[in-house]
Amino acid sequence: MDGPVLYTKRFALMGGRALLRFVDDRGPQRAERAAAAAEAEALRIEVKFSRFRESSVVSEINRNAGRTPVAVDEETEALVRSALDLSRTTGGRFDPTVGALRRAWDFRSGRVPEDEQVRSLLPLVDASAVSVRGGTVFLRKMGMEIDLGGVGKEYAADRAAQVLRDEGIRSALVNFAGDVRTIGGRGDGRPWSIGVIHPRDPSRCSFAVRAVGDCGVATSGDYERCFVRDGVRYHHLLDATTGWPARGLASATVIAATAFLAGRFATAAFLLGAEAGLSLLQTAPGLEGALITEEGAILATPGMTRLSNLPGSLYAEYPGI
Repeated sequence: MDGPVLYTKRFALMGGRALLRFVDDRGPQRAERAAAAAEAEALRIEVKFSRFRESSVVSEINRNAGRTPVAVDEETEALVRSALDLSRTTGGRFDPTVGALRRAWDFRSGRVPEDEQVRSLLPLVDASAVSVRGGTVFLRKMGMEIDLGGVGKEYAADRAAQVLRDEGIRSALVNFAGDVRTIGGRGDGRPWSIGVIHPRDPSRCSFAVRAVGDCGVATSGDYERCFVRDGVRYHHLLDATTGWPARGLASATVIAATAFLAGRFATAAFLLGAEAGLSLLQTAPGLEGALITEEGAILATPGMTRLSNLPGSLYAEYPGI
């Protein structure tokens, strides 16, 4: 084997596309083993935490809502606690029990629910009714549904990256439907470059982020699962305090030490809106971010200009959005 080789592995994950890209110089068999191990870890997390799988721990917790606590392992407890912490950070705009609202919202059908239907489900969206104690999780109200989709994909990216590192990989990019975790650089002395999708034209990028060393990059946007009805865009990032899609931002991108941390703050910033979202990113230690409003304005933390090709000012109009 002569020198390092760039390997690429693609597979389906959590209803989207997953990409592993890494550099290794130990031959294709070692590379295939590393890629297979990382893919297996990501799929393990999907099987374990997907609310769409009857056998998942999330489905078991939901089936027992209002009935009995469900015994969980440390990994599950940590994810649930993290989701509850994000609810507190956003003043309840994010809520892991927002799963109950899927009875009103179907983004594949493009149907806008009635106000009364949404209002009738809001009492079941209640993070304060989630009990985590003694190695168990209990939803205290019958009909509640927990959904860890707001934290699970980024956690899977971090875990897959750790598996690659355990396999001896020192230069890698893990991209799970736009949520990214990197290990080192590209192997040629340059950092990985990550394009952030334009929220109104998915065929191009709004800007690019330079992932320096080990870090996570995550974006939350109103274009991922959405439909437009009578000129209004309805998307899956629901404000749990109202039951309706959050308004004000088209996307929020965050760079942090891990994909898990980046994803949490990208979601939080999106749900909080431009002013409060930017304030959150500016005051949280160890991360940078950029927000694109529905009108096309870009607001970014001071350090974001060093890590991207955004304009140098904190507020700039982005043409063509």
